Amino acid sequence: MTRRRTPLTALASVMALAGTLALGGCSAGEEKPELTVSGAFMPQPVGDMAGGFLTVTNDGGEADKLTSVTSPLSDDVQIHETKDQKMRQVTSFDIPAGGALKLERGGNHIMFMDIKRKPKQGDKVTVELRFEKSEPITVELPVEAATHNPAHH
Repeated sequence: MTRRRTPLTALASVMALAGTLALGGCSAGEEKPELTVSGAFMPQPVGDMAGGFLTVTNDGGEADKLTSVTSPLSDDVQIHETKDQKMRQVTSFDIPAGGALKLERGGNHIMFMDIKRKPKQGDKVTVELRFEKSEPITVELPVEAATHNPAHH
């Protein structure tokens, strides 16, 4: 009887090892960014430029970067950081694992240069957010009053 159990025991060991390796592969796959976007809006533009604001939350186990934004509203959409009350264009923004990137008034933001039309309050502006690791995300920015600031509501 001992000889008949050995192949079964060996088979059970191989199956257990295969299951462990498969599960190990699954957990390694979960270490990727998991991005969602919330709080998106654009204040109604008053000139030929416009700002865009939103939050990108990363519930994944790996960091990512916002590398660019495109929109039919402008052929020149930039991402800007604000430091010492000065804006400057940057090439990317970090989105930490388990954290968020907040683009907000008075801080980092999306800048639409030479807009093709002036959207009015109630309109929506489509943007595509592009990332270093994640697939692009298309977002509709509702156009709000020029003075809209959700931080004060």
